[in-house]
Amino acid sequence: MAKDPFEQFAMPGEMRAFAERGVAQARQAFEGFVEAATKAVGQFQGSARAAQSGATEIAQKSISYAEQNVEATFDFAQKLMKAKDGAEVLGLQSEFLSRQMQALSTQVQDLGQSAAKIVVDAAKPKT
Repeated sequence: MAKDPFEQFAMPGEMRAFAERGVAQARQAFEGFVEAATKAVGQFQGSARAAQSGATEIAQKSISYAEQNVEATFDFAQKLMKAKDGAEVLGLQSEFLSRQMQALSTQVQDLGQSAAKIVVDAAKPKT
């Protein structure tokens, strides 16, 4: 029977536990960053509400999309830590990349529409 070509990449239990702790700590740090960024956007919003409403919307969407994308990456990393063999790693990677490409396409389209709306609104005559 042929050996699994990915067997050489098998991760010892202690190393896996260390990596999982690292992912958990990175996730916690990122959540703190998102919270701080959300507060900053809220403060920004209060200081220039009318003139900056479109930019604030885009900033909030961007933070939300960044949070979603990083959360998906952390979930992917955790799944990779539990993969049993190379075939599972490749399947997880393929699934992750497919979902992320779809998500990024939707996000770029949404941000583009928001930016276009800002331009249209700015071009409207003030009455």
